[in-house]
Parts: sequence; structure tokens; C-alpha cells
Amino acid sequence: MFARSVRPALTAARTANQQQKAGMATLKEIDQRLKSVRNIEKITKSMKVVASTKLTRAEKAMREAKKYGGASNEVYEQTKEGDDAAAAAPAGEAVEKKPIYLVMSSDGGLCGGIHSSLSRYVRKIAAQDPSIQVAIVGDKPKAQLTRMINNDNIRISFSGVGKDVPTFGEAVAIADELMKHGGDFNEVRIVSNHYISALSYEAQTVTVKSAEELRQAAGFQRYEMEEDVSKDLAEFSLANAIYALLVEGHAAEISARRTAMENASNNANDMMGSLQLQFNRGRQAVITTELIDIITGASAL
Repeated sequence: MFARSVRPALTAARTANQQQKAGMATLKEIDQRLKSVRNIEKITKSMKVVASTKLTRAEKAMREAKKYGGASNEVYEQTKEGDDAAAAAPAGEAVEKKPIYLVMSSDGGLCGGIHSSLSRYVRKIAAQDPSIQVAIVGDKPKAQLTRMINNDNIRISFSGVGKDVPTFGEAVAIADELMKHGGDFNEVRIVSNHYISALSYEAQTVTVKSAEELRQAAGFQRYEMEEDVSKDLAEFSLANAIYALLVEGHAAEISARRTAMENASNNANDMMGSLQLQFNRGRQAVITTELIDIITGASAL
């Protein structure tokens, strides 16, 4: 017979072998999973705190940036005056629409489906217009759209934007590169995430008129100008719109990341509770088996 001190170790080994044969995790494996999930929960909780701090600053920047978007909207509202007269013009004088879709997001991950929502939105448009022209801001939407649409339709892409609160200088650089290397277009349709609240967002499209459309607008033609400023005005309005929507999209991304980290932390807590219960039951089974062996051995003696 084995020494009494050796029996518990043999019993534990026998129980572990029985669990492995039954396809169950051993206590050691459960304990390792528990530690891993606990470490993940600490990381996601920390990221949630960081995102909450950044969200306050992003919302403040968004409120300030909306003034730029308001300035562009004011220009377009003024040029709409007299549209009744423009509508009465012959149909042959209408400007042919050659739009380019500027999809704006970021390079960051761990923020739920905020990038994929824009990609699905553009995919629906591409299904109706296979010749769509696309410019992309952000590596994440670029990686998704290259699998959804023809890569020849992607004219230009930008990266490194959105790591922090976007600046007007970044918006000007995007607008300048878009005008130079965006291809043949006369209208920019900006696709970005619209910030609704700290818990929700949705994809939106904002159209920016070209210089040619501004020149032919009835409200614009009422003024006598010594030189044509429509090109400069259109480029400045495009930069304003890009800046306002970049900052709004950044706030939506930070909000989505905070929500994603909160959900991940809650799921980790639920998983830890389940694993802890499983670990306790397994340990109790081992203790019970050892007690039975000790009592049986004592009775035999």
C-alpha cells in the first residue's frame, strides 16, 4: 500500500485525468483562464477611463468646430437665394454631377463598428454606381473598402489623422491634396459619423459645392466682383466642412471606444464569475474525493 501522505496527490492526479478524459478543464487550466480574464478586465477598464477623459475634450472641440461648419452652411444658404430663377434656366445649362466621396474615419481600433458602418454605407452607394470615385481618410476604412469596392475607384487615401483632436491644418492639407490628386470631379460628398449622443452615432453625407456650381448659383451672381473668387471660396468652404466633420467623427469614435471598453469590462466580469464558480466546484469535488478516500482508508484500518 502507498503511504498515507501520497494518497492525496494520487487522488488529485486521478481526478485530473478523469476530467481530461471527460473533456473538462482541469483546475490549473481554469485558474490560468481566470488570471487571463482578470488581466484583460484591468486593461479594458483602464481604457474606458482614458476614453471617458478624452470624450470630454472631444465634445468641447466638436462644439467649437461646428462654427466652421456653420460658416460653410451660411455660404451655401446665401447662394441658394434666387433658385427659382435658376430652376427656370434651360436644362442644357445644368452642371453635370461628377461627385467624389470622401470617407472620413481614423486609424484607431477597439471602437466597435464605427468604421464598418461607414464602409457598409459606401458599399450601398457603390452597388448603385460602380464608377464611384472614393477618397479615404483612415487606415481602418481603407482596409475594409479595398475588399468591398474596385480598388481602381479609390483615388487617394490619408493616414495618421485622428490620433488626437483633429486640427484645421490637417483639414486644409486633406482639402489641398484632394483638389490636386483626387481626379476629375466637381462635387465633394463627405461621408462621416454624425455624433448624436454619448451612446449613439450614425453615418451621414454632407455635400460641398464646387467652384463651378457657386459661379452659376443665382445668389452668387447677384454680386459684381472684379475677379473670380469662387475657386478660393469653394476650397475654403471644403476645408471648413472637412474640419467640422473630422472633429465630430473623432468625438463619435471616442464615444464608441468608451462604450466598447465598458461592454468588454462587463463581459470580462461575467466570465470571471462563471470561471470562479467552475473553479470552486472543481476544487470542492477534489476535496470531497480526498475526504472519501481518507474515510474509506480509516474504515478499512
